[in-house]
Amino acid sequence: QVQLVESGGGLVQPGGSLRLSCVASGASLNYYAVGWFRQAPGKEREGVGCIRGSDGSLQFADSMELRFAISRDESKNTVYLQIASLTPEDTAVYYCAAQQWLLPCTVDAGHYNHWGQGTQVTVVS
Repeated sequence: QVQLVESGGGLVQPGGSLRLSCVASGASLNYYAVGWFRQAPGKEREGVGCIRGSDGSLQFADSMELRFAISRDESKNTVYLQIASLTPEDTAVYYCAAQQWLLPCTVDAGHYNHWGQGTQVTVVS
């Protein structure tokens, strides 16, 4: 069974950027779709984007591809989320999730069975 650990969150000023990491263990992400999600205080969890392990293809939620980028390092079994031009509205806990044999990948959280603990991103004005 795959386990996921997110890291890289922190306190950032508006206009700044962050690179979040999702490190997997127990299985190769080459056989999984990996999605990034976020949940702001008082709001429901929303999808950001996803990457398909088999070929690296990407899918983003509406408008997310303007400021978000997803990449992977197969040697480290890690998927990254790069966030640019941060605003206070981006403050949230950011999660990665994985689902085996999910093709194509999706930003619908209901399709994912394996989740990390989340990493906090706080954008201060």
